[in-house]
Amino acid sequence: MERPNAVSASSRPFPLLAFVVSIAALYFAKEIFVPLALAVLFAFLLTPLVTGLERLRLGRIPSVTLVLIVSFSLIGAVGWIVANQLIEVINELPNYTSNIREKMESLHGPHGGSLAKATDSVQQLTKELSTSPANQPPPPVPMRSARTQTRKAAPSLPSSERPLPVEIVEPPPGALQALRNVLGPLLAPLSTAGIVMVFSIVMLVKREDLRNRLLRLLGQRQLNVATQAFDDATQRVSRYLRMQFVVNAAYGSLLTVGLYFIGVPTALLWGVLAGLLRFVPYIGPIIGGSLPVFLALAVFSSWVQPLLCLGLFVVIEVTVAYIIEPWLYGAHTGISSLAILVAAAFWTALWGPVGLVLSTPLTVCLVVLGRYVPQLEFLYVILGDEPVLSPEVQLYQRLLAMDQREAHTVIELFLKDRSLVELYDTVVIPALSMAEEERHRGVLDEARENFLIQSINEFIAELADQSKDPVAPSQDIRVVCIPASDRADETTAGMLAQLLELAGYATVSFPVMASHTDVLAELSIQQSDIVCISALPPFALMNARSLSKRLRVSFPKLRIVVGLWNFSGGGVTAEQRLEAAFAVEVVTTLAQAIERVQMPVESMPLPGTSPRI
Repeated sequence: MERPNAVSASSRPFPLLAFVVSIAALYFAKEIFVPLALAVLFAFLLTPLVTGLERLRLGRIPSVTLVLIVSFSLIGAVGWIVANQLIEVINELPNYTSNIREKMESLHGPHGGSLAKATDSVQQLTKELSTSPANQPPPPVPMRSARTQTRKAAPSLPSSERPLPVEIVEPPPGALQALRNVLGPLLAPLSTAGIVMVFSIVMLVKREDLRNRLLRLLGQRQLNVATQAFDDATQRVSRYLRMQFVVNAAYGSLLTVGLYFIGVPTALLWGVLAGLLRFVPYIGPIIGGSLPVFLALAVFSSWVQPLLCLGLFVVIEVTVAYIIEPWLYGAHTGISSLAILVAAAFWTALWGPVGLVLSTPLTVCLVVLGRYVPQLEFLYVILGDEPVLSPEVQLYQRLLAMDQREAHTVIELFLKDRSLVELYDTVVIPALSMAEEERHRGVLDEARENFLIQSINEFIAELADQSKDPVAPSQDIRVVCIPASDRADETTAGMLAQLLELAGYATVSFPVMASHTDVLAELSIQQSDIVCISALPPFALMNARSLSKRLRVSFPKLRIVVGLWNFSGGGVTAEQRLEAAFAVEVVTTLAQAIERVQMPVESMPLPGTSPRI
């Protein structure tokens, strides 16, 4: 049991070195890792199809072969058509120069306008700076002695006898050279496609064996965590790829059909490019939608077709991005927006355009690793989109920073779908507990302590004004709320009094007093009153015990409720001891305190004889 801890402890001084080595390996071995990553994504995408054919009793190898042949044939056919249309567009570009010139002139505004004058001035200045002055005299020749000039003088040749310029003309390439010129640029992508296909075949045929080997590498002792991580990554990546492929294919098809009816040339090219570019986060859809708009500006003489292309793109993009994708995806991928942009830049710098397309799936895998592997938790914190700080920690941190506005925002966000008593029990009281702990350890200065207490009291007062009007007291029961020790206890007593008033009880909330004798002197207890002692453990626990003892001695029949807010240090035994020693009712949350106050006396259990609620 000590060996894994020793290994992890010895590896802690070298996280930066491991990170640098990993980045270097990914960069210098990208010829291997890029096809491997593409094959993994193809395996995730094609596994459901292979599994479906296997259920038809077709067999593993025939299913994999059929799926890959059909998939790569479709990719090759679409790629061939798109390449031909791209060549066609490039060849037709010179024919669109007149339309482009007219559009540019129309954007310059009327002749004589301010925009036209400014454009002409800039063009004239650029022309003067870029051209050399006319009739510039040649540079002066250094003067030599007359003797030297006379000695080296030679009769000038007539113009007809001057040497002609020599031009080197290469012979036309042979058949082998022409084939090499054509296939040379295609060798790299074709070899990559071949490697991806081989990797995909192996992964699809041996997927169970590869999964078991990966789990064995992670260790049998970590089998539960490794299985959860593997299933989570598989589910997230597979769902993302399938849904993204379906959505982008539909997106490209709709755009192709719309561009065809508008009359834009090579509509399939722009539809395919727009569908592929949607795999690139954020900027991909903008680039994919702008390309056919620019082509329409160049092809058509009027503005109708470009505006129709722009409207078509906006309608399809808004419908897909804000209606279809949220409905299909359901759960998010777990990556923050900033992390998606950073990951896109990172993987593009490592692997080029392929890394840009693979950035989101690869980042999903890193987030899952950070979620289940403690040593990689920083990846989950940096890249994930889930909150890394709980609401109570956020509130306390903002109050420590003396930022009342953001602290108020934390409270407002929590109250959108939670109740007021939940806010006090799960956010405000835990924040006060953290402040009390740091104050007793001497790390919380007085200025921040005063700001924190004052801000929380202001929040309580503001929430009281925003709440519904208190219900008029319906019975002769008064609840007296007494702080056990300090200002934090006084604040929690105010929260309890506010909640009881909203529940229809008459309440009295006492401030912090110098001693318990002063508290007893100020009390005017009636027979039906309930006294609630508010204590924020662990430092107010002794004061709560002392005050409970004095109250029980002075008022033997008084009903006393002791609130040990957010108390978890002593278990049920410590609470039962307090209940049995002074015949009090111990609660740990405001919700329990309200429930105890609302219970009739006849149904109350004897203190110390039964567990608390």
